[in-house]
Amino acid sequence: MLEICGLADTLILDEDGVYDPAHFNDRLLLGLKGTMSEAELHVLKARLRGGILNKVRRGEYRCPLPTGLVYDQAGNVVLDPDAQIRQTIAYFFETFTRVGSACQTVKVFRKEGLTFPSRLRISDTVVFRPLTVSTAQRMLNNPRYAGAYAYGRRRYRRAVDGNKKIQRKHEYGEWLACIPNAHPGYISWEQYQQNLKLLAANGRTYELARSSPPREGAALLQGRAVCGRCGRHLRVRYRSARGKQEVWYVCDREHSTLGGPDCQSIAGPPIDEAIGLWSSRK
Repeated sequence: MLEICGLADTLILDEDGVYDPAHFNDRLLLGLKGTMSEAELHVLKARLRGGILNKVRRGEYRCPLPTGLVYDQAGNVVLDPDAQIRQTIAYFFETFTRVGSACQTVKVFRKEGLTFPSRLRISDTVVFRPLTVSTAQRMLNNPRYAGAYAYGRRRYRRAVDGNKKIQRKHEYGEWLACIPNAHPGYISWEQYQQNLKLLAANGRTYELARSSPPREGAALLQGRAVCGRCGRHLRVRYRSARGKQEVWYVCDREHSTLGGPDCQSIAGPPIDEAIGLWSSRK
């Protein structure tokens, strides 16, 4: 900015005087003042951050609460006064304990026609929507539902557009604070830890499948085919039949997110052959 002002013969004014960036002494003084201001801002931010961390270690720093927990007039964390919200969340944890899977829990809610509460951050209102697998996993991983005060589970970084994005998630030992039994919860701390172990055991086969080498017979339209019914990208599945490796294009997002049936599945060879002929003619 000083370089541009100097080239344009623009003067800079503050409470101490008027400076001409085209002159060396004025430019040096402006640079020194800017450095001192930046250092002062850094010290202020460090002091504010230190005060926040002190409150965090005592469990007094107020954080946004998940659906089902609210602050009362005294500032204490309590269960939501809405009986329907409390009963739905309690039934969610009871169902997971019974079926032992987040996906199966979503299927139970879908089969019974139950919706799940979700708090809108902008208006701070609660709406009821169909339960998804991602919502179920977030709830099972959130220690606040076990009555524990937790802070520092994620590390955020401010992007170019000014919004905060998750840079990485911290493990339990890396949290800045974790105080069990800090407020009422829907499950016990022991049940929360048991749920995490069950989730880790359920996801083991998926991680092993991801680390295995790719199978033969790669589909021609992998990552490109789109479902004509819902508009989502089709996934590719392989299966062995009659000694051959067959490829199928499957739209299973409804199943993976809401526990519903697959949208459709299409045999891959006819589509790959038609696309190959069309490309050769073109």
